Amino acid sequence: MNIKVCGITQLKQLQQLEALNIDFAGLIFYKDSPRYMGDKISGKEIKKADFDIKKVGVFVNPGYSELLDAIDEYGLDIVQLHGNENPEMCEELSAEVEVIKAFRIEDSADIDKIVEPYDAVCDYYLFDTAGLKESFGGTGRQFDWGILKKAKIEKPFFLSGGIGLDDAQKVKAFSHPDFFAIDINSKFETAPGVKDMAAILKFLQAFK
Repeated sequence: MNIKVCGITQLKQLQQLEALNIDFAGLIFYKDSPRYMGDKISGKEIKKADFDIKKVGVFVNPGYSELLDAIDEYGLDIVQLHGNENPEMCEELSAEVEVIKAFRIEDSADIDKIVEPYDAVCDYYLFDTAGLKESFGGTGRQFDWGILKKAKIEKPFFLSGGIGLDDAQKVKAFSHPDFFAIDINSKFETAPGVKDMAAILKFLQAFK
């Protein structure tokens, strides 16, 4: 089971995730997020630490130059586009770095129709729970995963949205040929951007 822990705001916690062999760490560059890390961890610190964990920069409707600057400054391995970015931006960006395109899912969503324009221009999808347009994720709620079981998708995807410690068995029971990873965030925090490492460790142990 691949795991991404999103919303990291402390260098020490990045180091702890690395020690736990977490696969992906999400660094949020969206300034309106309570987990915005831009003024909390410097690119110089991250590069100096030379992490093996995959660093995912999370952006909402960014400018292209903003993306390139962040990739260079922080040594990002992957960029996650969590807003209304078009396929053309994904295609241009994919020449520089791996791309995750995130989609906010409502219970009536036609998954295959939503992802079809992005099939050829990104590396992964991420499915999160729809909320207020201003929220761009981070709702702490789950959508109906059964929608995904009916979809072909045909690209590795991250499952996100309100996954907590008590959901380990539900995650283990979920099956789809393209299910690649889970994305955990707010349900594993003591405060926005401050992860509960004991809870993350307990969650990992539930998959052994």
